[in-house]
Amino acid sequence: MLSKETSCLVLIDVQGKLAEMVHDSDVLVKNIERLVQAAKIFDVPVVWLEQYPKGLGPTVASIAAHLPNQTPIEKIEFDACLNAEFMVRLNELDRKQVVVCGIEAHICVFQTAAHLKELGYHVEAVVDAVSSRTAANKAIGLDKMKAYGVLPTSTESVIYELMKKAGTPEFKQVLPLIK
Repeated sequence: MLSKETSCLVLIDVQGKLAEMVHDSDVLVKNIERLVQAAKIFDVPVVWLEQYPKGLGPTVASIAAHLPNQTPIEKIEFDACLNAEFMVRLNELDRKQVVVCGIEAHICVFQTAAHLKELGYHVEAVVDAVSSRTAANKAIGLDKMKAYGVLPTSTESVIYELMKKAGTPEFKQVLPLIK
């Protein structure tokens, strides 16, 4: 089960026109916004990635707005684990549970999640916060991740696992995100 003390959120390439073109784009963006906001409430670090932003554009503004004191890690690698800056940041965090979200499920999300699993991390892919340009490619990406031992999860599952119980100040802050 996820724990706020041992988890981090990896936000992968939700950028530009590609973010608008993916399957269920509105659901994807809304759920990633919720995950980022919840991560901030629980003090769970967010590692924010952008694939070649000069070509693909910046992260969707409504998501980036929730990360005002953070700069994305620029990459050209599909597998973020091949990016030295990403690996340094991940190692500095010393978190062994990685929750991945973003696009595209069958390319960058899959390759990163599979490699993290190979490196010994507990990896969960947020099914309602990953996507690809087609539903078929999203399904392929999720199936491949599952075959690598990456666990499927949902936005609400992540939030409630991190929260653990009701009646806390965090619960009151998170409740509006869930309604």
